[in-house]
Amino acid sequence: MNKLSKGIVLISAAALTLGLAACGSSTNSDAGHVYFLNNKPEVVDQWNELADMYTKETGVQVDIQSATSGSYESTLSSELAKNNAPTMFGIGGFDQYAKYKNYLEPLQDSEAYKLLNEQGKQMAHKDGDDVYGLPYAAEWFGIIANKKIINEYAKKSYSVIKSFDDIKDFATLKKVADSIQQHKDDLGLDGAFSTPGLDASNYYRYASHMTQVPVAYEYIDEGVDFEKELKGTYLDNYKALWDLEMKDNPTENTMLGSVNYEDSTAEFSTGRVAFYPNGVWAYSQIKDNDVADEDLAMLPYYMGFPNESKYAANSIYDISWSVNKNASEKDKKATLDFIKWMVTNDDAKKILAKDMGFAVPFTTFDSEDFQPDNPLTKSALKLESDGLTPIHGACIPGQAWADGVANALLEYAQGTGDWNGVKKAYLDDWTSAWNDYESNFGMLPPVHK
Repeated sequence: MNKLSKGIVLISAAALTLGLAACGSSTNSDAGHVYFLNNKPEVVDQWNELADMYTKETGVQVDIQSATSGSYESTLSSELAKNNAPTMFGIGGFDQYAKYKNYLEPLQDSEAYKLLNEQGKQMAHKDGDDVYGLPYAAEWFGIIANKKIINEYAKKSYSVIKSFDDIKDFATLKKVADSIQQHKDDLGLDGAFSTPGLDASNYYRYASHMTQVPVAYEYIDEGVDFEKELKGTYLDNYKALWDLEMKDNPTENTMLGSVNYEDSTAEFSTGRVAFYPNGVWAYSQIKDNDVADEDLAMLPYYMGFPNESKYAANSIYDISWSVNKNASEKDKKATLDFIKWMVTNDDAKKILAKDMGFAVPFTTFDSEDFQPDNPLTKSALKLESDGLTPIHGACIPGQAWADGVANALLEYAQGTGDWNGVKKAYLDDWTSAWNDYESNFGMLPPVHK
């Protein structure tokens, strides 16, 4: 998820030190220590387990602080300024790379970098010959669907499809969603879509992820992977899907600002709605509820784009491990040893691949034993193996831009603003945000034609 648009909560001292010495063990302070600032809140338990395992095995202290909703970047900036700053932290996207480059240790000579597969090396954060981030998860986002609900709907006399497999474009998705919403009582549902909540914990799905899709299609038209100024060619397509989600969900539009991530997720995980826009990372909150793994599927973000039935779900390498160059040499070595251990130790690899559900781009994960069981990841990969063209996530100009889009969406939903406000936040603020990056950091994302 752009988990990076989520923030940090300081978890209890007991949880923070879960990676410290367990009962009957002791830490080895001479070997340095690891402090990881994690920006993926949905896998905090697994991170604490990794920390505990490593400390028991090596005696090296590992502290974990994890992200939830709030302000990740402000906390990261604050933590990096401290004497006991993180020795490693998550970096996602060009915007964070540009902001925190002065804290980043070059990693191209590390043993962990050499273990990245070719795609992992291609997606690593680079500046010339230097590498500043090691991507550790390939992820996908789109519209998560409950196939059981949709196939049960398909049996009804009022159905507009014969099966889930008929949904291959926005026109069909809209017909199905409208029909499900109309007949929700007969189907025993609360609505077609989960609530498109615009609470701070929730709006990253619409302001940071869904926004990337029309940008990506515009880039396809232009034959580039970055532009400082957008034409807004497909902004009306974004509006069409947003309007559909606002209309076909369980919540009144005036209440969207109060619906948080947990509320929206629960609507889907308890089988009360058919569609849930999000990414493969949501599986950790969906599983062990009322939707069976075999009923989960990932649809692309259909919005009525040209030839959209030929494209797969959006793929992103949005999170990377980075090492704090200002840490002591001892702590940097401890941190790099910890990273190498995670991608070479079989038990650690299983936690990353099986428990966290990551498709990890290191050569040490090539075996089927270390491929994710996440059914959403498998569904997204099947779209690509079936011959559909992957769409890579477009780089957005940071949290402030996403906040502006989310605020404009909320005003539009509540009737206190119109779509022109969304258009301004989306297009005009995009250009001004990148101008600020160029002015403040002296760089923009590279353009490849």
